[in-house]
Amino acid sequence: MTTKTYHKVLLTIVGAVFIWSLINPHDYFTWFLEVIPSLVAFVILAATYHRFRFTNLTYTLIAIHAIILMIGGHYTYAEVPLFNWLRDIGIFSRNNYDKIGHLAQGFIPAIVARELMVRTSPLRPGKWLNFIAISITGLITAIYEIFEWFVSVSTGSAGDSFLGTQGYIWDTQSDMLFCIIGGILAIVFLSRLHNRKLLEI
Repeated sequence: MTTKTYHKVLLTIVGAVFIWSLINPHDYFTWFLEVIPSLVAFVILAATYHRFRFTNLTYTLIAIHAIILMIGGHYTYAEVPLFNWLRDIGIFSRNNYDKIGHLAQGFIPAIVARELMVRTSPLRPGKWLNFIAISITGLITAIYEIFEWFVSVSTGSAGDSFLGTQGYIWDTQSDMLFCIIGGILAIVFLSRLHNRKLLEI
């Protein structure tokens, strides 16, 4: 499979999930808030595709992240059926799909940031590059949590599904922790593979 064909396959899969997520979601306000990051990413990636192409590894991770966001947008993060079932049979005390989302919010951006820095800055693979990539994930999750707070304060009960704390008072802090853990896991487990993919460009 050629690189362009692979990209088309990824786009087709994400596009199909996008259409599914758009059909009769929990509510369209929450759907829009949850899905808008993937739409913004698509616009940026499409606009820069001919000038700056990421590795297939990075595009694959971005596609997975977009799908996670779209599933959360369709059901809301607090009502994803599989995680309701896991809660109901006693594995979790709440619907923890949001933790998967925040883990991905650290895991995927860490690799995206790492690739951008390797290819556009003097930084090279090593401890400083990894530290900065993880730090960027922390910044991203802090900005996102502030955005969630702003939407909730601005819209009142309309923003409750987007905030999705489910009565857990430490939800914001645990979301940030999961994001940072995701960034660390990405660096630990994917750095060597990512380095090999970067050499193929």
